[in-house]
Amino acid sequence: MVCKEPGLLTSSYDGDRNATAERLLTGYLRKGSSRSWIRAYTVHRLDRETSGLLIFAKSAAIQQQLKDNWKAVEKHYTAVVHGCLAEKSGTFAGYLAENADQFVYATPDADKGKWSETLYRVVKETPRFSLLDLTLLTGRKNQIRVHLADAGHPVAGDTKYGKKGDRIPRMALHARTLSFPHPHDGRLMAFEAEVPAAILGLMGF
Repeated sequence: MVCKEPGLLTSSYDGDRNATAERLLTGYLRKGSSRSWIRAYTVHRLDRETSGLLIFAKSAAIQQQLKDNWKAVEKHYTAVVHGCLAEKSGTFAGYLAENADQFVYATPDADKGKWSETLYRVVKETPRFSLLDLTLLTGRKNQIRVHLADAGHPVAGDTKYGKKGDRIPRMALHARTLSFPHPHDGRLMAFEAEVPAAILGLMGF
């Protein structure tokens, strides 16, 4: 389990030599040994600009086991969004599709998109922003960001799906908690990463 900083990709791709959470963790596990075969195996991903908790495995077998049991993983996010939601709790649900430019969008067509659901609860409001607790029921690419933008309340600082001219210095989305059964004995493992001050500061905390 690691806590990723915003601006860092989760995992590497062929030909890319930039720092990623996967590459940095692999280097830590190898303790500087260039001959070591130990590596980190990515179980799930966060968007580059999203901070927070990520699960990695130390073997391909455990990686697959965690992926196969992914529905048992409970994931809570904290976000600051523009505006005030009319309903203070509820569910965003619908089909999400991705175009050739890797832009994810909502669609009514079940043949084009994948079903996605996000629970939300308003924690605090100001005249400008709302602080939300979000629970992922599915794990689609950019799911939270697209659901909120489609609802008219984009994540503050989201340069891809957010408000034009938004000058918030970072995207206000953080993977706050993760809990899941241990892959060996089934005992519940629960982790929490403190919400960054840069996000809470938007709400006056």
